[in-house]
Amino acid sequence: MFFIYDILLLILILLYLPFAIFKGKFRRDFILRLSRLPSGVKFDRPIWLHAVSVGEVVSAQPLLEKLRQAYPGRQIIISTITATGNKVARGLAGGKEFVFYLPLDFSFMMRGLINRIDPAVCIIMETELWPNLITCLHKKGVPIILVNARVSDASYGKYKFAKFFFEPILKKIDIFCAQSQADAARFVSLGALEAKVKITGNMKFDIAAKELGEQRSDLFFSARDRLFVAGSTHRGEEEIILSAFKKLSTEFPDLKLLLAPRHPERAADVAGLVASYGFNPVFMSRNEGLQEKPIFILDSVGRLASLYAQASVVFVGGSLVKKGGHNVIEPAYFKKAIIIGPYMHNFKDITGCFLKMNALVMVRNKDELEVALRSLLKDDARRAGLGESAFQVIRAQQGASARDLEQINILLKK
Repeated sequence: MFFIYDILLLILILLYLPFAIFKGKFRRDFILRLSRLPSGVKFDRPIWLHAVSVGEVVSAQPLLEKLRQAYPGRQIIISTITATGNKVARGLAGGKEFVFYLPLDFSFMMRGLINRIDPAVCIIMETELWPNLITCLHKKGVPIILVNARVSDASYGKYKFAKFFFEPILKKIDIFCAQSQADAARFVSLGALEAKVKITGNMKFDIAAKELGEQRSDLFFSARDRLFVAGSTHRGEEEIILSAFKKLSTEFPDLKLLLAPRHPERAADVAGLVASYGFNPVFMSRNEGLQEKPIFILDSVGRLASLYAQASVVFVGGSLVKKGGHNVIEPAYFKKAIIIGPYMHNFKDITGCFLKMNALVMVRNKDELEVALRSLLKDDARRAGLGESAFQVIRAQQGASARDLEQINILLKK
């Protein structure tokens, strides 16, 4: 079966390459996934943590800290797939852990990689079900654990349709640490053994106070200014945000806007859009003339949390367009009033926790965003109340990374 999978994977890549090149989506990280590990790197039965992209890497941070504390003498390595995830992982590693790109999921590549690394355990964030990766680990006798494991609504239908293929793969995984009861039930229905599925919670709630606290930075505006941060925005959302900001900026002359596109490479396009609304934006990386400008664009990764810490109101992007939303936990940690759109299906369980406690504001369109933002800017007490409620949601949901570590300890027989 996996020989057929290799052939199909090769065909899909060959079909995709011309499209990716034509659309400008051919990225350096694809080439890096074809390269071998540096010959000078030595491995000693490491703990292997795999996190595909930025969101998974950030979620893994509290678990990484606990692994360092629990296994101070053990080598830890981290693999990613995307370039942005790799960059964030290198930042978290701080030179302590070896960070690399996971190769493409061809059987010969995975066999060579796993034989070279010879890991003591492989920890996979969320639901990275690469068939050859899991099969090769299983054949070598390496324990596999999925942490922060989830099955989204969209993915569940696809996995269900191809259950004949994925069920044997799921049975090779030793432990599933599911985010919720619903996720646990889905894994079982797809073929995972019920005894192997544990409900440990969502590690995204375990944001380390120390790390986030250290991200508070001296910023560019005076004490009288108020900052509206629109984080992780996508194409189609900046127009809505700018339209609302332009109307409110005359009513609130002390209001400033920071736009943080989800993909920093879009920063120049966003700047052109800002200019079309009559504003002269400044890129955050330049650190020039920041106090004089009303709109700033974040054109790098790793700094958004520090900006959330300085905000009066936060909008979390990917939610006014059908992208599925992004993580609201970082601004909630800083006790910020948070606005989201209706499309939060990638974070349905997390959003549900906040909505249940009336800890954020959901809007459906440009007009509702303008009304909500105006209301919050006028009402200091409401902003503070929303922020405090959001923080209490985090406090109530914390502890998943410690429970996941307990399961990892079982596999490592500590």
